[in-house]
Amino acid sequence: MKRVYELDVYKLAEELSDMVWNDFDKWNKKVQNTVGYQIIRSSDSIAANIAEGYGRYTPADRKKFYLYSRGSLEETKSWLR
Repeated sequence: MKRVYELDVYKLAEELSDMVWNDFDKWNKKVQNTVGYQIIRSSDSIAANIAEGYGRYTPADRKKFYLYSRGSLEETKSWLR
């Protein structure tokens, strides 16, 4: 079984999070303090929930965290529009 860090979906989630963090410093303080921190939290949560779900024992637990991850992805997309 692969490690979570080897999964393509996890790598993509980490890449998105890194892009958000790299762009954060380019935003003005108002944007950082309003939506900026929320975008960071939601984008970081994508990979975190994939990792947590991957480490769970039961299929139901894994599914729950994968769905949380998908929700965080949709939230991030909403903030970035």
